[in-house]
Parts: sequence; structure tokens; C-alpha cells
Amino acid sequence: MKRMLVQYKVKPEKAAENQQFIEQVFAELRANAPKGIRYITFKGSDGVSFIHLVSLETETGENPLDQSPAFQAFQAGLGERFDVQPTFTALDEVGSYRVFDS
Repeated sequence: MKRMLVQYKVKPEKAAENQQFIEQVFAELRANAPKGIRYITFKGSDGVSFIHLVSLETETGENPLDQSPAFQAFQAGLGERFDVQPTFTALDEVGSYRVFDS
């Protein structure tokens, strides 16, 4: 199991576009229901900060998002949308309440 936190800021004029890409990823996930992933994204109150929390639970460690056309579209222009480059933090769970339960 691999859990990761990704944080970044987008340019103000790109925030709505970034959110639309993210919404398309989640629509595709709901439609296809891939196994082995739990994923949530938040937008900060500043409107330009995004936080992605992902839990990969595949036996091979493969990321189901790698097969997602919507996720590939989200990533395609991401570099031009950044105002602050992303930080990636691997996470070890200490405890949770109803976050990753089925």
C-alpha cells in the first residue's frame, strides 16, 4: 500500500480549468470504478491551492490512474497551470477514522 500527498498552486486564471480536469478524472473513476485506488482532492479557500491524497492498494503497486484518459488529459498541460510546483510526500498512516474504510 502506498499513500501520497500532493500539494501545489495554480495560476489564478488556470484554477477553473484545473478544477474541471480534476472533476473529469473523478467522473471517469466513478464510471469505471477501478479497484486498488482511493483518491480525494481538495481546493484551498484561496481558490488556487490543490491537495490530492491518494492511496494505492493494488497488489503490484500499479497506479490505476496511469490507465485513465481523463488523468492523462489532466496531466498534459499541468506544467503550464502551476504557479507553485508540486510537492510529493509519501505518507505512513498513524490512524484514521472512516477515511479509507470501504
